[in-house]
Amino acid sequence: MTRKAACGLWAVLLTTAVVATAAGCSDGGSASSAASKAASAAASAASRGSDVVASATAAAGEKLKGFKNGVNAKGDVTVGTPGTGPDGHADAKVTVTNGADSAKSYAVQINFRDPKGNLLDAVVVTVDDVGPKASKEATARSNRKLSGDVEAEVGRALRH
Repeated sequence: MTRKAACGLWAVLLTTAVVATAAGCSDGGSASSAASKAASAAASAASRGSDVVASATAAAGEKLKGFKNGVNAKGDVTVGTPGTGPDGHADAKVTVTNGADSAKSYAVQINFRDPKGNLLDAVVVTVDDVGPKASKEATARSNRKLSGDVEAEVGRALRH
């Protein structure tokens, strides 16, 4: 079982336990019926969340595939500590340093993770025309609202 699946299972079990306890104190319906409905709702929510992450990861991969003749440039990129904008989306400063003797363009995948390492979102930032022996900054912004502590990392970086 993957870490993501284990976390989802724990969320379902916790939700089920809470709802079953609450249903035992309510006036109508059986506890098992309420627990079953809660488990179904929690599983559905967990599935939608993982679908969103899978979709974002797939989109990031497709953008990187479209970056023709790219060479690995992960070492040329740093990412700052993410913040949260007024709209709830996470954003992080990306700095690209071009050590080559000519201008280069970069495609950088930034992964947003929770403190346990679970992938929350993935985006690709393009940084065009970084001068020779120069640096250029861009901002990576999550596709969706992210809450809690969010960390950012360079997933992949390509240069051409």
